[in-house]
Amino acid sequence: MPELKPTSLLGLDLQELTAIVENAGQPEYRARQLFEAIYAQRAESAQQISTMPQDFRRLLEEQGISVGLPLVDKKFESSDSTVRYLMSFVDGQSVETVWMPEGDNGEAGDGSEAGDQAGEEGRRWDRGTICVSSQVGCAVDCQFCLTALLGVKRNLSAGEIVGQVTTVLKDQGVWPGRDRINLVFMGMGEPFLNYANFIKAVRLLVAGVGIPASRMTVSTAGIVPRIHDFGQEPIRPKLAISLNASNDELRDRLMPINRKWNLEMLMGAAREFPLRSRERLTFEYVLLNEVNDSVNNAREVVELVRGVRAKVNLIALNPGPDIPFTTPQQARVLAFQQVLVSAGIPTFIRRPRGRDIYAACGQLKRTVA
Repeated sequence: MPELKPTSLLGLDLQELTAIVENAGQPEYRARQLFEAIYAQRAESAQQISTMPQDFRRLLEEQGISVGLPLVDKKFESSDSTVRYLMSFVDGQSVETVWMPEGDNGEAGDGSEAGDQAGEEGRRWDRGTICVSSQVGCAVDCQFCLTALLGVKRNLSAGEIVGQVTTVLKDQGVWPGRDRINLVFMGMGEPFLNYANFIKAVRLLVAGVGIPASRMTVSTAGIVPRIHDFGQEPIRPKLAISLNASNDELRDRLMPINRKWNLEMLMGAAREFPLRSRERLTFEYVLLNEVNDSVNNAREVVELVRGVRAKVNLIALNPGPDIPFTTPQQARVLAFQQVLVSAGIPTFIRRPRGRDIYAACGQLKRTVA
């Protein structure tokens, strides 16, 4: 019996699948069929891949090779139709993934990449944004984020990243190509600290699942060397940078990673980033009451981003237990926004989604209730 080696198919590219089918004595074209079945058709098991011969499907099962989809342990639905999924993997570790429907029959666009989408009356949501995790936990330790309290357990494989997306798509009954789907790599973890697996997942999502890179956004806390690497990728999502402070003293306190890559280094990388035609960098800024949300802070942000083709998303803190900050009043948020808008910087206030089920930005913590 040939030894096929991998334990799961999800996360393998066409070249890797070609090696499997050839080792099994199958013709090379079977690799393309396998690729399409796993990613485009979202097969859940080898037996569902009807384009494969029965003996090959049996061989996969005998060697313990599965598709490798995550298990949905629990699912929580918000009053605004946001859904938070708790997904687990074969080693028992788990992450959270969020589905955010948008449009005429649900919450309006929030000023983010997910905005201006519409559902259809009388059917399940077929348009929306999936917020994807890249690590179990997070090592960046932002002081206002619940995920930081977990620390980092491990990186996710490319298959585990892709599997979150295909699982949500199947559960929601939506299909790329027919339906407009956005992906934001803004869930648990820092994608640029799991760079190789994140980039491989992006390529598989584009080539296999059929979601264009132009409909993806990745957020980084400021891993400066990877920002440079990312700018050279031939296939890449849009880039968002979590700024969250207007000077180094404040950012050192809120985001300890700033002690390694400070604002001068971060903004230098932002200025050098090779933007495509009509593309803007996004700066994400979480507003913490009377900490980083003053008019003076806003003026400092204006100076930081001056000369960068960018927009700013403002996020009033989504509260959580053990977070030592509070949410600012709307008047402070609007005053902050006005300073940036007056300086000619497109600035949007992100509407919270799924706050009541701990699915909003900064609230993901593998919550089971």
